[in-house]
Amino acid sequence: MTRIDGRTNDQLRDVTFQLDIAPLAHGSVLVGFGETRVICSAMLEKGVPRWMMHQNVQGGWLTAEYSMLPYSTLQRKSRDISRGKLDGRSSEIQRLIGRSLRAVVDLKKLGQRTLWIDCDVLRADGGTRTASITGACVAVEMAFQRFITAKKLESSPMEKLAAAVSAGIWEGESRLDLNYHEDKDASVDFNYAMTADLELIEMQGTGEEATFTEEQMLEMLRYSKKGISEIAELQRTALDTFDPAANVEMLTRLD
Repeated sequence: MTRIDGRTNDQLRDVTFQLDIAPLAHGSVLVGFGETRVICSAMLEKGVPRWMMHQNVQGGWLTAEYSMLPYSTLQRKSRDISRGKLDGRSSEIQRLIGRSLRAVVDLKKLGQRTLWIDCDVLRADGGTRTASITGACVAVEMAFQRFITAKKLESSPMEKLAAAVSAGIWEGESRLDLNYHEDKDASVDFNYAMTADLELIEMQGTGEEATFTEEQMLEMLRYSKKGISEIAELQRTALDTFDPAANVEMLTRLD
């Protein structure tokens, strides 16, 4: 069955990276998965959470925040601050982003610093959490390279690249990288976060009032591993174009 956008079942949407989209962030990227667009930024600050000091935990910390901008969907989405609390979905996603990046970052190499990751969805067309993880990884490595260039870090704490992609079952067929049209009606929905060498970081999946077989689960995993391999290569290509010394003013402001 042909997909609405003409892709094969195991084909990614176009994945793009526009670097330094936020000039004052230590690292930033506008990541695109098809029509989905997310601004991901990374900033290092001196200091660590109080619980780390109390427990004498060495090294630094990494945490993430995620939000969907009001105009990212067809109907305006209220800001969390207007409701007085973070909604459950956003809380779940930002924790996933944090866990995924902590799996590939050596926190001890950060020193007494906190790495803040911010992911703001400009347009939501399915896969915002997977795009956020993928873009955040690029933004974080950009920040690390800037700190190395400024001689504030000896080497990159990034041990491996991380990326994420969705897969699901739509009208009985396994499909990779679901867009909104597919995601909203999928009978099974999975999200995979992996390293560039295809080690699993986290796997989230459920039948949406449906069941699925072991064979279907393994097929979705195969599709996702193929997708992660392709995404990781695009991440490397984007990072190869990055010149951490280009913004001299930024280097003089790094702590």
